[in-house]
Amino acid sequence: MNTQDKFVITINRELGSGGRTVGAILARKLNVPYYDKLLIQALEKKYQLDIEEIERLKGQKKSWWEDFARMVKPFVDASQENFLMHTIGEEVGEGAATPENVFKAEKEILHGIADAGSSIIAGRSAFYVLKDHPNKLSVLIQAPLEQRIARVMQKQKLPRQKAVEAIEKVDKMRENYVQRFTGTSRYDTRNYDIVLNMNGLSEEEAADLILKYIKI
Repeated sequence: MNTQDKFVITINRELGSGGRTVGAILARKLNVPYYDKLLIQALEKKYQLDIEEIERLKGQKKSWWEDFARMVKPFVDASQENFLMHTIGEEVGEGAATPENVFKAEKEILHGIADAGSSIIAGRSAFYVLKDHPNKLSVLIQAPLEQRIARVMQKQKLPRQKAVEAIEKVDKMRENYVQRFTGTSRYDTRNYDIVLNMNGLSEEEAADLILKYIKI
């Protein structure tokens, strides 16, 4: 991957692995926008982006994404917390349903993000949707189960059993989502350039390892 040209880094991660934070740190170090599931779903909700609306916009003007990106740039540049608070007023949960037409719309959004400029995208099957991007790096971030449980307990203020249940539910949901819409598994390492195990690594160290890989 050449960071001198327009690039995209996709990050797939396990719940409780710290992958979302790694992506945010990486985006800060590379000075590029960072998109994840909550932000993309918030964009869909605020701007009522379904596949029909996107097709209508594309039919009106070839540069539909550039116009859209300029409109939402202040929100993308802001923190996720502020973005969510000021745009939709509520958090989009991990279990939000994603039917076929929404997946099609998300594909268009992901391609728009990648075409508009360098960025980092976490989740949303971006590793698959953008697999043919000419300047892309795909990363999978995992962590030992006990480490994941401890992080979920701390971050979500959950007792151990509830944290275990949350991890099991999200793991199953994400795998089913990926299999349903891509025909592959999110755990198939052939889909990635880098697979990182967070055992013994801080989020900062993980981000630095990725930077070393791309020789920044």
